[in-house]
Amino acid sequence: MVSILTRRSNAYTKLEIEDPEDTRHRRAQFLIYKVLQQAADSSPRRRKRSWLRIRMCRLKIRIGKRLKKLRKGFVLSIGAAKGGAHKQAISHMKTWKRLFGLV
Repeated sequence: MVSILTRRSNAYTKLEIEDPEDTRHRRAQFLIYKVLQQAADSSPRRRKRSWLRIRMCRLKIRIGKRLKKLRKGFVLSIGAAKGGAHKQAISHMKTWKRLFGLV
């Protein structure tokens, strides 16, 4: 029993020297695995979109288009009204100038 205790040492076991090509290959495999793992963790889980959400999106688009058309029509009508009022005012001024002989 004493001989067993004395033979036992705390020395590390010697490893075989690994081929540099194998080392590079193993490292590349590890990096590929790591990148794939990160991609899997960061990508959101794909869920089927609910029919209610799809209908709401379509409704929002339709409302947005109608509002845009209404706004364009409103701006055009205001522009036309302003232009018409301006033209009327100019014509009145010209008439008054002719009447009073200010020209």
